[in-house]
Amino acid sequence: VVDEFIAEYEAGRTPNPCMRCNERIKFAALLEKALALGFDAVCTGHYATLLTDEAGNLELHRSNALAKDQSYVLGVLTEEQLKHSMFPLGASASKDLIRAEAEARGLSVANKPDSYDICFIPEGDTQDWIADKLGNQTGEIVDRSGNVLGSHEGSHGFTVGQRKGLAIGRPAADGRPRYVLEIRPKTNTVVVGPQAALAISEMAGTRFTWCGQAPKSTDEWTDILVQVRAHGDAIPAAFAVVDGEMVIRVKEPLLGVAPGQTAVLYLGTRVLGQTTIDRTVSAVSVAEELAV
Repeated sequence: VVDEFIAEYEAGRTPNPCMRCNERIKFAALLEKALALGFDAVCTGHYATLLTDEAGNLELHRSNALAKDQSYVLGVLTEEQLKHSMFPLGASASKDLIRAEAEARGLSVANKPDSYDICFIPEGDTQDWIADKLGNQTGEIVDRSGNVLGSHEGSHGFTVGQRKGLAIGRPAADGRPRYVLEIRPKTNTVVVGPQAALAISEMAGTRFTWCGQAPKSTDEWTDILVQVRAHGDAIPAAFAVVDGEMVIRVKEPLLGVAPGQTAVLYLGTRVLGQTTIDRTVSAVSVAEELAV
């Protein structure tokens, strides 16, 4: 998980280590060990819900406590993994009640603070942690026309959609903020521009899985909701599998989507599947971008 996290940043992508951990550690290595020892399932505190459809198939759904829902990071689970998973907190709307029960049972986690950071970066400073692993290498910050606007100490310290910390001395001609549009690790270059240029209309990935039973047909465009961040909104879209690639077309332009992020598909509250984003398609043409 850690090695891939570093490699993805080095490649100019935006990884999600929680997805990889759930995919390969908690519900792969740990589950395999649990079953070998004679246990029935891995039980976690994720806010998500398992339901059974009319045919008896397991489905992963959002938690009843929508504000705490964590079904997004479980989108990598397969049908077989769902059969050996338990999420008892999914139906709970109150962490206070859970803490009270833990305290009554003498469990030390009753007073454990909530965790929002990457577990292997407890200080929460991802850029500093990455810089320590990959070192510093001076490169250029350029606009879409290739004009040099400033310099940086490593392209791995930036993510698509980033606004703060660019340290560009010259303001844009229109006076508006500039955002990271693209990261080019081969040349150690960071491309910046207006927020409008971040809008995408399509995203796609070849590494996709189905959460529970796979759809009966995937070659026809199907309306779904798509979520690209753990705490982001699910927005209307349509998907189809085209030549071995899951292609997702959003109904309205979506800002700041980067290769490496995970797109999770929903049918209502049900998690349908997910893909790691390999490419995106801009919502505006190059001519339109330059006119922004």
